[in-house]
Amino acid sequence: MNYSKTSDDMPRPRKPQNDVDVQANGNSKPSTSEEAQLLAFTTDHRHLSLIRTLHMADFITLLNGLCGLMSIFSSLRYCLGDPNDYFNLWLAIAFTPFGLFFDFMDGKVARLRKKSSLMGQELDSLADLVSFGVAPSCCAFSIGFRTAIDNAVLVYFVLCGLSRLARFNVTVANLPKDKSGKSKYFEGTPIPTTLSLVFLMAYWVHQKWIVDDIPYGVVGRDTWYAVHPAVGLFFISGCAMISKSLHIPKV
Repeated sequence: MNYSKTSDDMPRPRKPQNDVDVQANGNSKPSTSEEAQLLAFTTDHRHLSLIRTLHMADFITLLNGLCGLMSIFSSLRYCLGDPNDYFNLWLAIAFTPFGLFFDFMDGKVARLRKKSSLMGQELDSLADLVSFGVAPSCCAFSIGFRTAIDNAVLVYFVLCGLSRLARFNVTVANLPKDKSGKSKYFEGTPIPTTLSLVFLMAYWVHQKWIVDDIPYGVVGRDTWYAVHPAVGLFFISGCAMISKSLHIPKV
C-alpha cells in the first residue's frame, strides 16, 4: 500500500488511487509506481541514491525530526549551563511547535503534489517520536524531573509514544473510514497531543517553577523513591496514547 503523511496525527495510508488496485478482500496489490520505487530502493547503488528517492514531503518530514533534535540539544545545553539562564530551555520548548508545523505541512504537500513515497509513513512516525516523544521528555528532565522514578516515568512515556505509532502503522488500514477514506477516529490520543505538556512546562518556566520549585514539590526527597508528583502527567499521557478503548473523533 502507498503511504503519505498527514497533519492531524501521524502518517496514514493514502486513499487508493488509480495506481493501486484494491481487491474485494481488503488487500491491495502493489501498483506499477510502487513497484518502480521498490526496484529503485533495491537496485540503485549510486552514491546518495536514497536522497534521490525522497519527495518534497519527505524533506519536510525531516525538518520535523530536525526540530525535535534541536529541542533535545537545547535541553542538554541548559543542563550543562547556568540553571538561572533560561535561553536554551526556551529554545527547547520553542522547537517543538515548529515540529508540529512541519508535521502538518508534509501531509499538505504530499496531497497537493499527489506524489507518494514508500518511506513516507516510516519517516513520519520516526520524526514524530523524536519531536513529540523524546524532545518533551528531555524538556521535562531539564526543568527538574530528575529522580530515578521520574526518569522511569519519562521512559515509560516515550515507549508509549513509540508503541502508539507502531500500532497506528499496523492497524490504520482496518480502522473504520468515512466517505473520503479517512479514519473516523484515533485509537488513543495522537502523539502530537503531548505538546500540551510542553505548553504547561513553558508556563512553569515563565513562572520560574522549575528545578527545586516544580509544582507539588517532591515526595521522599533524598531517598531512593524520591518522585515529583507532577510527573504523573506524563504517565497519564502515556496511558492515553496506548489506550485501545479511548477513541478520539477526527474533526
